[in-house]
Amino acid sequence: MTEVIRDIPFLATDRVEALLDIERHLITAQSTIERWFRGQWQRTPPPFYASVDLRNAGFKLAPVDTNLFSAGFNNLNPEFSPLYVSAIQHYLNQYHPGLERVLLIPENHTRNLFYLENVARLRELLELSGLEVRVGSLILDDRMAYNLPSGNLLLLEPLQRIGGRLTTAGFDAQLILLNNDLSGGVPEILEHLEQPVLPPLAAGWRNRRKSQHFAHYRAVAQELAEVIDIDPWLIDPVFRRCQGIDFMRSEGRECLVANVDAVLEITRERYAHYGIRQRPFVIVKADAGTYGMGIMTAYSGEEFLDLNRRERTRMAKSKEGLPVSDVFIQEGVYTFEQTAQEAVAEPVVYMIGQQVLGGFYRVHTERGRDENLNAPGAHFEPMAFGQTCVVPCRKSPPDAPVNRYYAYGVIARLALVAATREMADWRLQECRRQVNEHA
Repeated sequence: MTEVIRDIPFLATDRVEALLDIERHLITAQSTIERWFRGQWQRTPPPFYASVDLRNAGFKLAPVDTNLFSAGFNNLNPEFSPLYVSAIQHYLNQYHPGLERVLLIPENHTRNLFYLENVARLRELLELSGLEVRVGSLILDDRMAYNLPSGNLLLLEPLQRIGGRLTTAGFDAQLILLNNDLSGGVPEILEHLEQPVLPPLAAGWRNRRKSQHFAHYRAVAQELAEVIDIDPWLIDPVFRRCQGIDFMRSEGRECLVANVDAVLEITRERYAHYGIRQRPFVIVKADAGTYGMGIMTAYSGEEFLDLNRRERTRMAKSKEGLPVSDVFIQEGVYTFEQTAQEAVAEPVVYMIGQQVLGGFYRVHTERGRDENLNAPGAHFEPMAFGQTCVVPCRKSPPDAPVNRYYAYGVIARLALVAATREMADWRLQECRRQVNEHA
């Protein structure tokens, strides 16, 4: 079993006091923050699950990615399974009362045993919550059983569609739970189902864009910043977007150069304001997609004027070999968190509904503090998140684990609010589409 981190990684930076100020501010404003969040959930319900990648630069704590098809449940601290089960039950009681049968649909890469461990763990948590669960495959023609390294047995069954309902071998599911981000588009078998689908099909990466999510996040961060009186830049990465990019033909380079330099200039101004000596950088990645593919660190727009063929090839395609034409340019947030072995680390926070479950540190021994850590060679170390870490402890110092984790949870929930607003947009778009179809 993976060793759980009992102590938070140390911050290898001279900007610790700046982070303590942020954490101290969040602790002091805890009642106001929780009241604000409660109002958000009353307006718009949260997604079933989500995970948020955070970066902690000491002077800045911000999200860099939000995943609505969370994998990695097997990397969470197993000691707190009752907390995870309770969160699932609370969500179902609130939004799907009476639910008994769920059909879980995973990604298609069935040879990835690490991912299948996640599916097995998610199925187990759903079953512990009182649900009957089957795991259905979009690509298999026959049942397939996997004996996983953990000792778990995972059975995948081929999906069947009967009228407007999806089933596996006669299993009449009341809800379809996707753990597949639909990067390749929505399969016909999933369209226009009678059963509710979570997350909604529109959340797939063929439709969703990072720039849309972070536009919502920017608004959310500004709203909370006004309520608790902080500079929103401390929790919000600057970003820009470019469309019509063709890396192989070097088309759209002017947009990349201009917007990379624009993000860097804004970042330089904020660094100068706060007396930060580090060199600003950006992360350039596909506007659609996940899995840490097609990502590049840059310190100047000029770097995109003479990319070599290997760099252009790496940036040109994302998951499932899909071409990249829309590019997301994000202010780079350093991670100054290091393990005892001096490996660079970043926190990933998991949620069921509005409940923070905990998370893990993504650790990479071969990557630097200005690089993407979601890459081959990374490993995961569960945090010792417990029920007591959902709220801060005012009697403990700001950098105590309970308070550091509370800060992580606040920023992750801000990203979750942004995701709920994305989902509200999709529902509105779907209503308009249906009205137009019947006009």
